[in-house]
Amino acid sequence: MSALGALPSGVTCRTINEDDLEGVISCLRRGFPQRSRDYWHQAFVRASQREAIDDLPRYGVTLESHGKIVGVLLTLYARYQTQHGSEIRCNLGSWAVDNEFRPYATKMILKVLKRRDITYVNISPAPATIRFNEAFGFRLFSHGQVAFAPALSSAGRACRVVEADPNAPEMAMLSDNERTILSEHAALGCYALICIDGEKAHPFVLIKRHVVRGLIPCCQVIYCRSTAELSRYAGAIGRFLLPKGIVLCLVDATETIPGLRGRYFPNRGPKYFKGPRPPSPGDLTFTEMVVYGP
Repeated sequence: MSALGALPSGVTCRTINEDDLEGVISCLRRGFPQRSRDYWHQAFVRASQREAIDDLPRYGVTLESHGKIVGVLLTLYARYQTQHGSEIRCNLGSWAVDNEFRPYATKMILKVLKRRDITYVNISPAPATIRFNEAFGFRLFSHGQVAFAPALSSAGRACRVVEADPNAPEMAMLSDNERTILSEHAALGCYALICIDGEKAHPFVLIKRHVVRGLIPCCQVIYCRSTAELSRYAGAIGRFLLPKGIVLCLVDATETIPGLRGRYFPNRGPKYFKGPRPPSPGDLTFTEMVVYGP
């Protein structure tokens, strides 16, 4: 039967609800045996604490066969206030489908990709799923990554770095949207930083992760206004991170970033989008890397 045809008798595609979570976790464990049950429990606890966006799914969609969950596509929605107005972005997170139901995975994807006003992003496509991205009209917004040692960057202008705190006076120097980004990401365990340069404040969010088979600690840039701004304040950020044992950072990019002491790796960590406006390279806010954990 065609993947675009009707689902077989007894199989349905619907939104995940709270009562489904144990079955959803079991399905995800079959698809991602390297992820523990505790990891997924924590992921859903965090997702449950996120603000609901309109009537959009809180967790994602599922394929169910005669009462058993046999497929899952996770989603994370977030609302942004930008210069273009209010926008909604959806991170298509992990998806898993039991082998015999793989031909119907398309049903889950189509159920999610029905709003033309939403920007959909996929930040961790497995090699085998890249053809799905292209078939559904997704395009690259980041082609590779820059690995850099921020502490080796030029010191630049003198500035100070403070950690975001709701009571910190420096928070008043940011827009409402950026205060929300820093506050919520700090609550999720990220480094939410403000570089103060004279009378101006420059926000950054980074998350600690490990690379090279989990052996080397580093930080992934989750938010910066621009890679040029990241380059300008990399030295200050690096000096903040050094006492914490972090010497290496990663940022998504389409080419070498002037001013960052490191190396550009093309075709590393490609990221895709579909919709009105792509995220900027270096913007992974409210994605699975943050909410579920790296």
